[in-house]
Amino acid sequence: MNDSAGTPPSETTVLQSALRGLACKCPRCGQGKLYAGFLTLAPACDRCGLDYAFIDTGDGPAIFIIMLAGGIVVACALIVEVKYQPPYWLHAVLWLPLILATTLLPLRSMKSLLIALQFHHKAEPGRLVDRAK
Repeated sequence: MNDSAGTPPSETTVLQSALRGLACKCPRCGQGKLYAGFLTLAPACDRCGLDYAFIDTGDGPAIFIIMLAGGIVVACALIVEVKYQPPYWLHAVLWLPLILATTLLPLRSMKSLLIALQFHHKAEPGRLVDRAK
């Protein structure tokens, strides 16, 4: 592995990690590609060799996007309905493209942001601690 590819994780600030995530780059070196497809992760970084097997974002990115997009679309739909009272077919024409744009476009960068923050904070699965003594 090439350790000179970027700053070590201990010297990386949260802002640097977040920017690497938003750019969909490797959370360690900030240069290698994170994805092999739209949301399919590459097996490892092509620059520093970081194995991406530790990554597990679960449904977190999708939930964040759904909540944000839902708030935006519902607020816009309510404003348009109260102010103009358009027919239902016009609502479909207006809001379906907005729903697709506000959910699919930011999903990739939100997933990589959560991956970068998971790497920065060295997040691991929870473990049970035996406290009986």
